[in-house]
Amino acid sequence: MKTQLPSTFFFFFFFIISISTTAAVNNPSPSTSGDNDFIRTRCRTTLYPQICYTSLSSYSSAVQQDPRRLARVAIGLTLSKATHMAKYVANISRNADYDAAAASPRLAAALHDCFSVFGDAVDEIRGSLRQMRRLGGSGESLRFQVSNVQTWMSAALTNEETCTDGFEDVPDDDGGVKAEVCDRAVKVKEVTSNALALVNGFADAIRTP
Repeated sequence: MKTQLPSTFFFFFFFIISISTTAAVNNPSPSTSGDNDFIRTRCRTTLYPQICYTSLSSYSSAVQQDPRRLARVAIGLTLSKATHMAKYVANISRNADYDAAAASPRLAAALHDCFSVFGDAVDEIRGSLRQMRRLGGSGESLRFQVSNVQTWMSAALTNEETCTDGFEDVPDDDGGVKAEVCDRAVKVKEVTSNALALVNGFADAIRTP
């Protein structure tokens, strides 16, 4: 049987997300050579440096060679992508014209679980962005605040990996839904991993020698 969530739930969930995401990332500013070099260097510490640089280079003037701002922008972009992914999976799950889920309970369950864990990931990334915007103080207090961001971003990445793990035992479907969902989820995992790496870099910069 296909898992069906109430339409009012989806409306409320994405209404809240849209409000939270609207101001997550400022409009890109014109870049300069020095600012671009800073981002390129920082992105080399990530697992996906080219994706990191491509997605963040247009924000280089806003970052102004500040590792804190770079981490914050990276988290904001990650929030946007994770939110779109959650919406995409929700649309598939509630699509009345989609019959494959009814024919494949395992696929339906994997889609439902993916939507659930991506909802959790969105909450964790949003919490990370909120904390980054409120960073204050210095020393142990600042390090504690940043450690919260590291914890939440790591949890978000784990939730995103849970989504793709849930499809491992699901047979390939004729509509290519499994492949499409997993491909999109992997792209979100990559930017989340990069954002976490940049947060870790900022944490290292404020660590007591």
